Amino acid sequence: MNSEFPRMRAMGERAILIEFEPEISEKTLEKVLFYKNKIEDHYFKVKVEVINTYNSLLVYYVYTIENVYDEVLTLKGLFEGTKITKNTTVQLYNIPVCYDTEFGLDLKLISREKNLSLDQIIRLHTQPIYTVYFIGFLPGFLYLGGLDKKLQISRKIHPRMEVQKGAVGIGENQTGIYPKSSPGGWQIIGNSPVPLFDKNRLPPCEISAGDKVKFYQISKSEFLKISEEIKEGKFQFKKVDYEGGN
Repeated sequence: MNSEFPRMRAMGERAILIEFEPEISEKTLEKVLFYKNKIEDHYFKVKVEVINTYNSLLVYYVYTIENVYDEVLTLKGLFEGTKITKNTTVQLYNIPVCYDTEFGLDLKLISREKNLSLDQIIRLHTQPIYTVYFIGFLPGFLYLGGLDKKLQISRKIHPRMEVQKGAVGIGENQTGIYPKSSPGGWQIIGNSPVPLFDKNRLPPCEISAGDKVKFYQISKSEFLKISEEIKEGKFQFKKVDYEGGN
């Protein structure tokens, strides 16, 4: 680990921010998630929430931290002399997407700006295996890395006031799915009927940071069929253990 990192500092009275190398990469994510698990294991008897981003961890305590220096020393002790091991419980989720122009509101815009046919856009979007870097913005919103450079495009200058639940979008070098209707500025290319967040389910979001996602194309009729299966409680994620490495 770079001797400059991790950096730790208080964030208010109840949180400590741990910052790793300022880069977005699989290697950094592996490090972030390893230490996230280590901190959670250490504090399993204490109510502590650990939230990760691309290259940082926020350790949030339910109580006011009386001595930040001592708490930082405790956290640093968890990092010293520890060999990072790879997470072996990664799942690959296959998620259906309908790229019908009814859902793909920005497909034509992307086609013009990138000089790609609609079929090329769909092929480039469904080919990669994406990495879930973290979950945020909305409960169940997956920030997915691994988007083909040919599809990378800026967010909208003026975000939409409402983006439909299930909308699949592109923002810069990422892609993701809106788990509920909300304002949003990503370029929308399709829709997935699969619910990513359910407050009545344990856990509410089945997919975790570090997991993998692969999209596959479905027709409008298949979209409607899966939607009915979900209403009837018959739908199950297509997932497998992932052993492909980074």
